[in-house]
Amino acid sequence: MNELIDEVLSKDIDTKEKYRVSEIKVKSLLTVGKVNESINAALEFRRQLGLPAPQKKPASKFTIIREYIRVKKLLKHKSAENIANLPDLDDELYEMGQRMNEHLATSVYLVEPTMLPLVIFQLVTTSLKHGLNSSSSPAFARLGMLLCGPFGKPHEGLEMAKAAELILERPGMRSSTSNTIFVTQSFCYHWTSPLQDTIEPLLKGYQVGLEIGDTDRACSCLVGRVYFLYFISRSLDSIQKELEATIHVMTQLNQGASISQVIILLTAVQKLRGLDSEAGDKILDSILASAAESRNYLAAYVNLMNLEVFVFFQQWKEAIDLVRKAGNVRLLLPSTFAPVRYTFLEALTYLKAAQSSSGWKKRQMKKRALKTLHLIQRWAKNGNVNVVQYLYILEAELAVLQGKNEKAKKSFNAGIAASRRSGFLQDRALAHELASAYFKIQGDDYWTDYHIECSRTCYQEWGCSEKVEQLK
Repeated sequence: MNELIDEVLSKDIDTKEKYRVSEIKVKSLLTVGKVNESINAALEFRRQLGLPAPQKKPASKFTIIREYIRVKKLLKHKSAENIANLPDLDDELYEMGQRMNEHLATSVYLVEPTMLPLVIFQLVTTSLKHGLNSSSSPAFARLGMLLCGPFGKPHEGLEMAKAAELILERPGMRSSTSNTIFVTQSFCYHWTSPLQDTIEPLLKGYQVGLEIGDTDRACSCLVGRVYFLYFISRSLDSIQKELEATIHVMTQLNQGASISQVIILLTAVQKLRGLDSEAGDKILDSILASAAESRNYLAAYVNLMNLEVFVFFQQWKEAIDLVRKAGNVRLLLPSTFAPVRYTFLEALTYLKAAQSSSGWKKRQMKKRALKTLHLIQRWAKNGNVNVVQYLYILEAELAVLQGKNEKAKKSFNAGIAASRRSGFLQDRALAHELASAYFKIQGDDYWTDYHIECSRTCYQEWGCSEKVEQLK
């Protein structure tokens, strides 16, 4: 098929026809997993239009910050309403360039995430200078994603997410609905709002995506939803049923990458329930091996879910080995809740490693733990209600490391209370278990038994059968 497309593109055809054929090429390459080839095709077409295109290589922090400053100057403190009232884009050249950049945003996120900010800045710049089109809503949503996550400015990011939603209300923008919902709900709102609030909108994004024929983004919404269901402690039995149904739907829609992402979560859920552990390991190893070839984001999800299992089963040696090898997961998964969760597990792993070490190694593990802990402290300070229990649990373990017994007791109790208020059942189970281990070292049998019994009850309610058996 690509040979035929290249033959058509080599002919002397008008720009609009060349765009239509180029778009087919870009999308088809992405569908069959040839992400780098898809990126090359999109960049080449933008250059043919005479439009700026980023270089296909990792972008430096300097370049990203420089381009962000340029965008910020263009925004000039515009409100969401000001942005949504910009005129329509009426230049076909820029219209085609915007659409191609939208495809680029999807592709570079998968294999070279440092390029993503540059593509987003181009999308936003064109919208601000030349007017709005159907690419503008997801463009401002993605700008919100960058502000909420890597730039640490969630309130500014939410204003951009609001602008994206207001743009959707304009005539002719419905084709971007599923994409915009996916970005705002998966990457923006969880930075300040309860994670539970994303579940219903993501289901709507899936339904609208099917209605308008945007099956890719529909399935992205579905993937985001099932992961959030896991993170908010929906029972593992119900999650497994939903995951299996999701895989069936995605198989019918030919969504290979999304299926892999769901399989990663399903495998972890089965491990926690004590089902198919060896088979699950083989599946994850296979995904990890193939993902490593292209720095694929799937590798980050494999590492996250493996770390979940290691921490819940208190396999601290395996956990620290994974953390050392995984690299910067936050870079591969910018702005989603997944790296937030990973950061908590990473910090806890470093603290446990420090507690069991001495000398130089202990100091090194503590230093890394504090560096990671500071990220969670910053997120909590910026209003992230989903990390409060993380912060208390980590502060408790840090106090254990420092020998501050009263601080440890208060922080464990605060972490348990915060987990109960927010409904994060698995975090409450973990906090009780860690507290039990602390009191056992202190020689306090009453609180040791109390917390381990509470932990067992929470794990039982969550459906984590394998852990319940371990605690007997």
